[in-house]
Amino acid sequence: MQSELIINGVYVLCAALFILGLKLLSHPSTARKGNLLSALGMLLAICVTLIGQNILRYEWIAASLLAGSTVGLIIAKKVQLTSMPELVSLLNGIGGLASLVVSFVMLITVPLPAFITAILLIAIAIGGVTFTGSLVAWAKLSGNMSMLIKTKAMVFKGQALINSLLVLVIVGLGVAIGITPDVHMNTYIFVALCLLLGIMMVIPIGGADMPVVISLLNSYSGLAACAAGIALNNNLLIVAGALVGASGIILTSIMCKAMNRSLSNVLFSGFQAVSGDTIKIEGEVKAISCEDAYYMLEAAQSVLVIPGYGMAVAQAQHAMKELQSLLEENDAEVVYGIHPVAGRMPGHMNVLLAEADVPYELLLEMDEVNPRMENYDIAIVIGANDVVNPAAREIKGSPIYGMPIINADLAKNVFIMKRSMASGFAGIDNPLFFKDNTRMIFGDAKESLNHIIRQFSDD
Repeated sequence: MQSELIINGVYVLCAALFILGLKLLSHPSTARKGNLLSALGMLLAICVTLIGQNILRYEWIAASLLAGSTVGLIIAKKVQLTSMPELVSLLNGIGGLASLVVSFVMLITVPLPAFITAILLIAIAIGGVTFTGSLVAWAKLSGNMSMLIKTKAMVFKGQALINSLLVLVIVGLGVAIGITPDVHMNTYIFVALCLLLGIMMVIPIGGADMPVVISLLNSYSGLAACAAGIALNNNLLIVAGALVGASGIILTSIMCKAMNRSLSNVLFSGFQAVSGDTIKIEGEVKAISCEDAYYMLEAAQSVLVIPGYGMAVAQAQHAMKELQSLLEENDAEVVYGIHPVAGRMPGHMNVLLAEADVPYELLLEMDEVNPRMENYDIAIVIGANDVVNPAAREIKGSPIYGMPIINADLAKNVFIMKRSMASGFAGIDNPLFFKDNTRMIFGDAKESLNHIIRQFSDD
C-alpha cells in the first residue's frame, strides 16, 4: 500500500510537470525550460512505472536510459532545422506505433472484458493510422520515396469509396473480435487494415496542408496513448495522452483558421475533382541587383522581414540578423512578420529566428503587421510564397482564395528573395511577383544578404 501511494504521488508530480511544461511551451522565451520540465516528467514516469511493476531491474533501466539519451543527442546534433518537420512526423508515428504494439500484445495474450477490448481496438486503430500516416507525411516533406509518394496530392478515381469501405470493414472486424476474441487472425487483419487506412488518409493531402496534418497526427498519437492508458488502468498515461491530444486539436484548429479552411476541407479536399483551367498569372518581372537593393535599404526608415521555408533552406537567418543590426545602426526600425503556417510546421519560423538570437519582441503576428503595412518602406520576403500571395484576396478562382495572408504587396516597396520563379507548396503562381512595387532578388538568400551586408560595411 505504501509503495502504491509513492507511485501515485510521483504520478501526480509528473502530471504537474507536464501541465507546467505545456504552459511554458506557449512562449519562445520559456519554451526551452518547458521542454526540459516535460522531459523530466516523462523520465520520472517511465522509471517509477518500470520499478513499480517489477518489469525491469535497475541496471536495465540505466542501460535503456543511456541508449535512448545517446540516440536523442545524436539526432539533436545531426538533424538540421529544415528537417525538423520530418522528424516531428516520425516522432508522432513512433508514438502511435508504441500504443499500437502495447494494445495489440494485450489483446492477443490476456482475456479481457468487452469494454477493455473495445478500448484496445480504438487504441490500435488510432495508433495504426498515426504510424503509417506519419510515415507518409515524412516522405512527402522530405522527398524520400519520391518514386512512390509525391509531395502533391495523390488522388485516384474511387478513392473516397475505398476509404469508406476500409472504415466499414475495420468496424466490422472490431465487432467480430469483440464477439470471438480467440480468433487472432481477425486481429492481424484489423491491424493491417488500420495501417493501410493511415496511408490512404494522407496520400490525397498536398504538401501545402502538411503543417495541419503534422499537428493532427500529433493529436492522434496523444489520443492513442490515452486509450492505451485507459486499457492499462494507468492514470498518468491517460493524463499525458489527453494533454497531447487536446493541445494537438487546438493547434490544428488554429492552423485551419489561419488557412481559412475547415479540417474536413483539409482532409477530404483531395477527393474532389478539380474543375476549370489552372489560373495563370502573367506580367513583367522586375529584377534588382544587391547593390541597388542596398541603396534602397540604406534610405529606409522601417523594414518588415517576412520569412518562409526558403530562408530555412538557405540558412539565411544569421545573415538576416546581421543585416537587421546594420539597419538599426542606420536608425531604421526592423521587425519580422510571422504567418501562422509559414514553413512546414507550426512555429518553424519562430524557432529559426530564435536560433539567430532575434529578440522575441520583434516577431510580430500577421494581425499586428497588416494594419500598418502601408507604413513600411520595404518588405523583404525571404523564401515565402503562399503566405504573401495576394491571389488569396483578389482571385476568387484561386485554391487559396480567402486564406488570410500577410499583405506584403501593400508596402511601399517589396523585395522578393528567391532562387527562381518556382511556385510554393500550393503549386500556384503569385501575382505579387508582377506588382509595380515589387523587385526580385534572384539567387541564394544567404549569399544575397551577405552581399548587401558587405555594401553596408564598405560604405
